[in-house]
Parts: sequence; C-alpha cells; structure tokens
Amino acid sequence: MNLPDKLAAGACFLLMLLAGTCVRAQGPPFQVDDPVPVDYRHYEFYIFGAADGTPVAMAPTGPAFEFNWGAVPRVQLHAILPWGGYFPSNKAIYDPAGTGPSAFGLTDMELGVKLAIIKETKTIPQIGTFTMFEIPTGNADKGLGVGKVWYKLPVWLQKNEGKWLFDGGAGEEVVPQAGLHDFPYGGFLVKREINERLELAAEIFSHGGEGIAAPQTQASTMIDAGGYWHLKKAPDTEFLFAYGHSVAGQTENYAYAGIYWTWGKDDKGTDNKDAPDKKAALDGALYSRQMTKRGF
Repeated sequence: MNLPDKLAAGACFLLMLLAGTCVRAQGPPFQVDDPVPVDYRHYEFYIFGAADGTPVAMAPTGPAFEFNWGAVPRVQLHAILPWGGYFPSNKAIYDPAGTGPSAFGLTDMELGVKLAIIKETKTIPQIGTFTMFEIPTGNADKGLGVGKVWYKLPVWLQKNEGKWLFDGGAGEEVVPQAGLHDFPYGGFLVKREINERLELAAEIFSHGGEGIAAPQTQASTMIDAGGYWHLKKAPDTEFLFAYGHSVAGQTENYAYAGIYWTWGKDDKGTDNKDAPDKKAALDGALYSRQMTKRGF
C-alpha cells in the first residue's frame, strides 16, 4: 500500500472512530451511507443519474434504477440496475485507464443486504452493515464493468440529535481483477432539517487508490454538499441532489441527482410503544441511498 493509500486508510479509521460518538448514516445523494434498513414491508425506489470523474476519465451513471425492500424486520434487500458511460481523457500519461474509445451501456449491477445490528439509544448510535455484491453485467473490455464479482464491505453508524443528523463509517472494497486492487473508503456526514420541505447536508468522503485500470488511480478526499426537497403534494416523494470536489489527493468530482419514492404497509396490530421505531423508519426513508434510506 503506497503513502496516499495509507493516508486514506488512516482517514477512514479516524472517521469511523468519530462516527462512534456522533453518527447517523445517509445514502443517496451522498457517498456516505447508513445502517438503518427499510422498515419491514416497506419499499423505496430511485431513478437517478450520477457522475464521478478524475483527470484520467469521466464515468457517468444514468439512467439508473434502485430498489430497496424491507424483506424482514431489521433486514433490507437492495438492487441497482445502472446504465452508464466511460469517457477517457486520452492522455498518454494516464495509460491504460485514460486511453481508448468512449463507451456507453449497461454497467455492473449491484445487489446488497443491509443488516441492523445495534439499535440507536440516547447514548449509543445505531450500527449496521451494508454488504454489496457487484455483478459483472457490464462489458469490462469497454470500461463498463470490472469483469468479475466484486464486493463492498462497510460498517455504518448513525445518531440523531433533534433536527441534526450525523452519519459515519468505513469499509473495504474487494476487487479481484488485474489492474485493480482492494482499497479502503469512509466518511462522515452532517445534515440539518431547514424546514418541513428542505434538508441540507455536507460530507467528507475519502477512498484509497483503486488501481491503474480505474479512473481513481490515486487516493482522494472530497467534500460534498447537497440536500433533499420534499414535494409539497407528494410527501413520500423527494428530489435529491449533491455535488462535491476533492480537497486532497487526486483531483476528483462527484455529482448526483435523482427522484425518490417510498411506500409500504404497517401492521395494524403494532403496539403504540413501537411508535419511535416507526418514526425512525420513516425518517430514515426520507433521508436516504448508492444509496441514501430507511427505518429500524
């Protein structure tokens, strides 16, 4: 592991420690995610577009479709079907990832399972995992996929304090492919409810270098800002937006825009003592996701 990757790993570890005292996770439109599954028998659906670019190449995503299902209590099943592109800068200095023809098409599909492990209390953050499996549905020869199954293995934490929301965590991407390698990632996010229709947030997100065959050849740390606009006549529908730029490491830009819907059915026999959990579930759904979301 080179020095930038070691610094990124250290930043991820530090962010995770910070998250232990002050966290609650986020998801789309941000890169930091959360540990709160979609509530049981509830659903989420996103249509979105995103972009992540470096001097090596630009890799936009969209249209992409995300679906989340509260299959059983404290467990969420997750899927993304994305189309996207790969547009290398075609500068010899960035060979091999930065040279070659542009391409657009189906990219790698994402499947995942989010598991709530520890429930949030007044003093303890919620803690959970969100394991993801990236399925090689894209054409790796055109830069639209990895060509093998690869994995995301994070731990996320979450804490609420009034109108403030705090997220954080870290993980490892496992990429068993030539020209690519495993790398750490992590981040910390703060969100504030401005009014009943608008929430704004900012995050710091860091990742290690991904290999010579990826646009992110080196480690990078970014600051992203964005928010959620709740539609007036459709309270279960939101417009999500975010944009960010690197502040350390390799130059990198990040952007996301999408529409989000949530719906579901509550058990009629649920006791009122579960009301705080239901509120957390609704709040989580409205706040999420890649992918932002959900309730305990």
